[in-house]
Amino acid sequence: MKKEKYHIEYVFDTVSRRSLWNHLTTPPGLASWFADDISVYDNKYIFKWSKQEEEAEIVSIKPEMSVRYHWVAEEDDSTYFEFRIHIIELTGGTALEITDFADPDEKQDAIELWDSQIIELKRTLGI
Repeated sequence: MKKEKYHIEYVFDTVSRRSLWNHLTTPPGLASWFADDISVYDNKYIFKWSKQEEEAEIVSIKPEMSVRYHWVAEEDDSTYFEFRIHIIELTGGTALEITDFADPDEKQDAIELWDSQIIELKRTLGI
């Protein structure tokens, strides 16, 4: 079954772009909300959760704007997960847009997982 692309957007009213960026790209930042531990070797990130380990590589990066990761074990090279930061013109707040892929029957579960992860991200950012 082919995975579907989906987008989710979260608003962070009182966070600096640099602080959010560090939580999306650095091992200590990612380990504070996304995984239990992170190791980096060149462009390869090793994400660890309990007894599970997944490797991702950065395939695109625009400093303090967007970063795109691809799971190495994923057979489909066109899939990825991406974090994109932008400012909401009307309010001046910072928004984080996440693009990811999921099987159609798992899409809602994936969105709920992101929702819970973002709650943790906001907590670590002091929001």
